[in-house]
Amino acid sequence: MGEKRTYKPRKPGSGRKKLKPEYNAGENLKEQMDAVVALYNSEMSLQSIADALALNPIKVRKLLITAGVYESDVAEMVQHTFNNYRETQSYKDAVFSTASSLKLSRASVTSYLPYEKGVYFPKEAPVEKISVGAERQRRYRAVRKLRIEPTEEHLWEVVLLYSGVRFKTYSGLPFTYEIRKGRNGQYTKELWIDRRENSKSLAWSSILLALNNIKEVGAVVDRPKALGDIRGVTYIYGIFYRFSMIDVSDKVKEKMMK
Repeated sequence: MGEKRTYKPRKPGSGRKKLKPEYNAGENLKEQMDAVVALYNSEMSLQSIADALALNPIKVRKLLITAGVYESDVAEMVQHTFNNYRETQSYKDAVFSTASSLKLSRASVTSYLPYEKGVYFPKEAPVEKISVGAERQRRYRAVRKLRIEPTEEHLWEVVLLYSGVRFKTYSGLPFTYEIRKGRNGQYTKELWIDRRENSKSLAWSSILLALNNIKEVGAVVDRPKALGDIRGVTYIYGIFYRFSMIDVSDKVKEKMMK
């Protein structure tokens, strides 16, 4: 028998070296996700995106779901069912239960779920946690939904998404608004305009009143007062124009572009 070697304890962190120390799965996923979202925002199909990036269309869809910008009835149903099971089951069991409940294969279920590893940006994620492309896509979808069905709920969704975005008044003056939270942690339905120092808030009731005075979504509204004799209507006018709820004349557009 050979001579027995003396045991030498390993130093912390001195395990097997990575074959590719520069490889980072999370960063790679984030790069792929940003690339997919950018192409998706240019209205390319899933197949076209897959061809451009040499990816499988199913992976493209999964990346878009992870980014929080892909929507479909099937995806929503799968994720809702899965999340209900996930409250009491492991990930694997929740996938199996979802597949059984919806009569789908387990592969189909996982294809409609976001990646667990890496970066996950659900719909409820704050804007600072999502890419610019994902944020733009989120606003686009919300505005489109508002134009199709101009309800208070859809308007509030868009208002939240555009907090901090630059608007223009009828006379071309720039402004933004913010929405603050109350003591209970919920948003207060007031828009705080930053146009002037110590300016007062814009009441939600005033915005709804102006919304109800829109005769046709996308129609030209010549001046703010046409939306009603409402306090802060000059700001509402600019907001509604940015949301494509109203259009303005070419003369007003020139003022807003200056």
